[in-house]
Amino acid sequence: MAINNLASGFRPGVCTSSTRPTTPYEGQMIYETDTDMVAIWNGSAWRYIAATTPTNGTVLQVVTGETSTLVSNATSTYADTGLTATITPKSSSSKIAVMVSQPGGKTNENAENRLQVKLMRGSTDLITSGDLIGYTATAIFNIGTVSMFYLDSPATTSATTYKTQFRNPNNTATVRVQYGGGTSTIVLMEIAG
Repeated sequence: MAINNLASGFRPGVCTSSTRPTTPYEGQMIYETDTDMVAIWNGSAWRYIAATTPTNGTVLQVVTGETSTLVSNATSTYADTGLTATITPKSSSSKIAVMVSQPGGKTNENAENRLQVKLMRGSTDLITSGDLIGYTATAIFNIGTVSMFYLDSPATTSATTYKTQFRNPNNTATVRVQYGGGTSTIVLMEIAG
């Protein structure tokens, strides 16, 4: 390692991944020109600490959320499911990959009963599941899982909350999410863009 004058700043050892020091000391820092990564020797292994410039498509962070609390809705007005997660993007050019798995179903109160789920960023609607989840055209109880994937471009570095809401679009009877203690999950992955 070298510390040059103030104009050039701090400079770690420079090498490639195949020419790293053979007898490093604990805390030694290197920059690998072939991987574009900075690594520190922890006493037993080299540990990468950051990419100097993330390559497009690199996963920068992952945030998850889950809930297993039963929520019911017997109207055509969207209600919160209780499933939410918040991520603070590192760059305004990043994309957020959102993955949702949410168990839900309809009661046996009405033949037209069905479940619709939507994904939101803050108060902005992003995508809906369609309105035939659980539909059987008969008054039988039906349980299933709604899965969603959405690649969002929020264009911000502020904390951003994603959540799901649900309803019965026909306003005929009760629909539920997290029925029987089933766990709903949401995964947010910041992707360098």
